[in-house]
Amino acid sequence: MRAEDLKKLSIAAIIKRYPFVATYLEDKGFDITDTSDRTLEELLSSFDEEYQEEFAFNPEQFMEELASYIKDMLSFLGEEHSGIHSISILPGKDKSGKTEGFSPLTIEKGEIVAIVGPTGSGKSRLLADIEWAANGDTPTGRVVLIDGEVRSDDHRFSLNKRLVAQLSQNMNFVMDVTVEEFLTLHAKSRQVEADEVVTRIIEKANHLSGEPFLATTPITSLSGGQSRALMIADTAILSQSPIILIDEIENAGIDRKKAMELLVGEEKIVLIATHDPSLALMADKRIQIRNGGIQSVSKTDEQEKQILGKLEEIDKLLGDLRKQLRQGETLSLPAE
Repeated sequence: MRAEDLKKLSIAAIIKRYPFVATYLEDKGFDITDTSDRTLEELLSSFDEEYQEEFAFNPEQFMEELASYIKDMLSFLGEEHSGIHSISILPGKDKSGKTEGFSPLTIEKGEIVAIVGPTGSGKSRLLADIEWAANGDTPTGRVVLIDGEVRSDDHRFSLNKRLVAQLSQNMNFVMDVTVEEFLTLHAKSRQVEADEVVTRIIEKANHLSGEPFLATTPITSLSGGQSRALMIADTAILSQSPIILIDEIENAGIDRKKAMELLVGEEKIVLIATHDPSLALMADKRIQIRNGGIQSVSKTDEQEKQILGKLEEIDKLLGDLRKQLRQGETLSLPAE
């Protein structure tokens, strides 16, 4: 945001949009407790020439420094990613040097794409190309466009501006803190008000997990399914990365459909590397990889959606049986 635009906003509006500005102003010696309804321009105009001369205070310079600080903080936090609407993958070549057999592929915000293929076929290489916004300079020769444009090297190689957040199959917590304390630390690192967002993440995680947990539960005592549910909810709600890669979620012990709905509802681009037919058919598209290259891209058709319906019935039955086991009940099938 430009300095001129900041001048016209109230301090309350600026802090609501950029919470970290409150600390910045306080560190500069501003008392913002009773001035939140005033604009920054009004506040700065209250310092007369005598004050400015005595303390070497230049209002115009201050506004430029504040605008620069906001820009730097947004870059550090990855907030700029929120404006990304699509990624496009242009064909490269497979391991044998053969041109990939697909037309340029564009994936929009809110879409789910499954990546399928044998182990070692090149799924990780595709992820790496997307993560670093390849520009014909990787082994595949692919080009990845962000909103239709080549990404600058400054963005490509910055650790603070990563496009992809990855959720791996194995997650082990080592911090001796509760779920609430862990999420609060993450929220504060993102300069986000913790109370509301922590409550929301725990609520969503319990919606995904077959085993509910409390805010006071130590994270080291979470089961594998609970840990995965927590990380999916945390990534969906707090992560600024616009692209989420989920690797083999099928054995995570969570409600996969609800997990996909949560991520799509937060307007993420979701890529799933999977061998699970249910997950593959939940996706809008499937990328099939062979010999290091994208062999084809297909859309989920009506016949496959009918198959998905049958698989969801089976998943529901399995979920009910797991619940019966957890509760020590005798297993039984639902009445016809």
